[in-house]
Order: sequence, then structure tokens, then C-alpha cells
Amino acid sequence: MNELPFAIALVAGMLAVLNPCGFALLPGYLALLVAAEDDADAGGVGRRVRSLGRALGTTLAMTGGFVAVFAGFGLVVAPLALSVERYLPWVTVVIGLVLIGVGGWLLSGRDITLLLPKPTPGKPTRSLRWAATYGVSYALASLSCTIGPFLALTASALRSTSALGAVGVFLAYAAGMGLVIAVLTIGAALARDTLAMRLRRSLPVVNRVSGALLVLAGAYVAYYGWFEIRVLANGSVDDPVIEAATGVQAELARWLDAAGPAWVLVALVALVALATVIGVWRGRRRRATTVSPAE
Repeated sequence: MNELPFAIALVAGMLAVLNPCGFALLPGYLALLVAAEDDADAGGVGRRVRSLGRALGTTLAMTGGFVAVFAGFGLVVAPLALSVERYLPWVTVVIGLVLIGVGGWLLSGRDITLLLPKPTPGKPTRSLRWAATYGVSYALASLSCTIGPFLALTASALRSTSALGAVGVFLAYAAGMGLVIAVLTIGAALARDTLAMRLRRSLPVVNRVSGALLVLAGAYVAYYGWFEIRVLANGSVDDPVIEAATGVQAELARWLDAAGPAWVLVALVALVALATVIGVWRGRRRRATTVSPAE
């Protein structure tokens, strides 16, 4: 079996995370992860393992929401792609405005839990449904930039392999995206645990910073959508804001492409190992602190 289409799909999925249209949604996702309440900082190896499991679950849900949109678009909307394409930038604008609203909510000092399903006792506030919804939003905002390469990839797979092989290519695409999202999600989870432990009394400030980041990300996403609308109306393609942002995005994409899936996988394994080691170390330190006064 020719493995080249699968390798290309894996790399394409990794690069899809850094597409120009949805690029600003990525820091928004990380900001919401940091702002969301969680019980992972309470200590103990078991809680650390559960925290790691939730981070991986969040990755799967977010990736699943993204690829579900692409699968549905490829199967249902692709025949109407030309007529639908002109409306996609409006979706990007709406998503950007929603992000601005969520960021403004955090900036006002309100809790992000009010925007999410209420947790049951002993369960985290950050829901998998929220992560999947964000993945859907990410995909909708990214469609106008990534649906062309995605359809070309799947069409090529259908021509060169069987239907089962095409499904494999699609799964490789999803795995590529999931690898990058997993690295970022687990990294954000580790950062949040540290913030929660060291800045417990200052967590509202952390939430406001996250809100400010969301406002900026949403403003750029909405602006990019409006830029696409202007271009489709034969407006100028020159825009200093878009050029500066896409320059950063392109540089990150080049770095990610050069690193390749192997190094991203190494980074993921290293983060998982680091999270486990930190959990064990903090658990032992907490037990030692608890035992010492009794002695």
C-alpha cells in the first residue's frame, strides 16, 4: 500500500490548525482553557491523572468537532461549494463577534461557568460538549481557507486508493490536527495548574487577561472575515493588519511543517510524562506535609 497519501494527510491536518482564517481562534481556545474552572489543582496523583485524561478528552472533542464539519461539508455541501463559498466569510465574522462577547464577559469579572453547562458534584466545569462546539466554530471559521486543500486531498485519495483507503486518509488528517491540539491542550492544562496553585487569589486577574485575549482574537477573526468579504467584492487584497498576522501564521506553519509529525509526537509524549511526574511529585510533597505535623 502506498503510504504517501497518509503521510501527506497527516501533515495537512497539522497545518490545518494554523490556517490563516481560523488562526486567531487558537489563542482564544487556549485562553478559555486557562480561564475555565477545574479541580485539577487540588493535588494528588489521582487528580493529576484525571486532569490529564480530561485534557486528552478535550483534545478529542475539539478535534472531533473540527473534522465533523469537514466531513459533513465534503459529503453534503461540496457539490454546492461555489454557491456557498461567498457566504463563508460572514460565518467567520459572526464567530469573531461571539468571541468578542465571551471575552467581554470575562473582562467584566463574570465567571466563564455561566456560559457553560453547570458541572455535577466532583466533575470539572470544562465540558466536552463545549470543546466540540469550539471545534465546530474553529472549522466553520477555517472553511474558506482550508476546504480547498481538504477536498483536493480526499478526491486524490479516492482516485488513488479504495473507499477504505480514503477513510484512512481522512483519519490521518484528523490525527494530524489532534496531535497539535493535544500538545497545546496539555501544555495549557499544565500552565493552568501552575497558575491556579501560585495565583489562587489572583485568578480573577487571570480570567480578565484571558478575556482580553479573547476580545483581541475575536476582533481579528471578525476583521479577517470582513477582509474576505471585501476581496470577494473585488476589493484590494492589500491590508497591513492581515499581512502582519498571516506572516506570523505562515512562519509558525513553516516551523511546524519542518518539525514534522515525529517531533510533535515526541513533544506530546514529553508533556504527558511531565504532567505525570509533576502529579507524583506534588502528591508526595503533599503527603509529606500532611504527615510531618503529626510526628
